[in-house]
Amino acid sequence: MERTDMSVESWMELSDALAATVKKAQASVVRVDGRRRGSSSGVVWSADGTVVTASHGLEWDDELEVGLPSGDTAAAEVVGRDPSTDLAVLRVKGSGFVAPEWSDAALEVGQLLLSVTRPGRGPKAGLGLVSRLGDAWRTAGGGKVDRYVELDLGLHPGFSGGLLVDLSGRGLGLATAGLARGTPLAVPAATLRRVVKAVLAHGGVRRGYLGVASMPVRLPGALEKETGQRSGLLLTAVEDDSPAGRAGLQVGDLLLALDGSAVGHMGDLLPLLEEERIGDLAKARIVRGGAVQEVQLTIGARGGRREGRSP
Repeated sequence: MERTDMSVESWMELSDALAATVKKAQASVVRVDGRRRGSSSGVVWSADGTVVTASHGLEWDDELEVGLPSGDTAAAEVVGRDPSTDLAVLRVKGSGFVAPEWSDAALEVGQLLLSVTRPGRGPKAGLGLVSRLGDAWRTAGGGKVDRYVELDLGLHPGFSGGLLVDLSGRGLGLATAGLARGTPLAVPAATLRRVVKAVLAHGGVRRGYLGVASMPVRLPGALEKETGQRSGLLLTAVEDDSPAGRAGLQVGDLLLALDGSAVGHMGDLLPLLEEERIGDLAKARIVRGGAVQEVQLTIGARGGRREGRSP
């Protein structure tokens, strides 16, 4: 391929285009003062003052202040959080809020993007690229993120909660360093849309739950041969007033499957407890006293304004 060197004019045009993109994007980025040391960023979600930010950047929910693109500050309150996807939704008092245009276009490794944050009074921009992509994944907290998007971007104070845009200024997602041990990731627009909708409706993301604590264990040889599974979930606690408790599940039971889907570790169980399963009848296959049996239960709801941790 013949190499064509860019002229000075071409570089200047690119520079001006990047500056214009940042100027457009920074109108949708706010500073969020919700922790003792430093600030995080937030992105305007809608013109009514709804802002989405990184949950781990909020150390408290009361007396929040947000720094606006105009340089003014405004009071804000937390509508709700979903720590499992590191997202929080704020309601900011004021007017003139400008939301970005969001894009669900497919990303490619090596694609250039811009991060626009507001660690202080003014915006801060960074130019990076998509360094790694993967399928939908679950965070350590059990939250579902629609795409794994790792970024080649430098971390700095105020990075989390910032806006990620393509070179045309369309929003690609929210920047966070709180989901994978300081690795810069993007929470894609599809995930933002789903989580913000749930938080505005319920104060959080509702998920199905059984009301148990468990640990994975290896099945004895005879059970492995009988069930065709190598492992199951040993119930170490059962809440009394919970779907599992009302169905008669007990500490010491070994959970093998839910509605025919084998569960060998917690990562197998969480996808079976999505919000759409709330209220469904389900058959739990368990081992009690060495015998395999089935117990019917109704999947409950957890999350929203009644937070809980056990599945």
